[in-house]
Amino acid sequence: MTLLGDIIVAVGILCILIGLIGFVKYKSFYTRILVTTKIETVGVITIIIGIMVRHGFSFFSLKALLLLIVLIIINPLVSHVIARCAHLSGYEPKNEAQNTDNADSNGEVL
Repeated sequence: MTLLGDIIVAVGILCILIGLIGFVKYKSFYTRILVTTKIETVGVITIIIGIMVRHGFSFFSLKALLLLIVLIIINPLVSHVIARCAHLSGYEPKNEAQNTDNADSNGEVL
């Protein structure tokens, strides 16, 4: 069980690392909100499940399960509220086309 739990935790860490690459790659606010939600939802939940498998059935696993349930409910809700507030306040992300229109011959934005 310890080895299986370690493998599941490693998969969760790998998901977080892949998500961080996506977070750095994308520049739009709304896309970054999406990517960070996926990092937390997939990566952190997988790590918590791996820890629960590693420790077996115990009081600690029950507390981790409660944390997992709260995370599944609250994480998408909070991310949605942040994106909705940004949208309702009139936040418009800059398009890549807008950045290239104001670029000089070296590709630097003026």
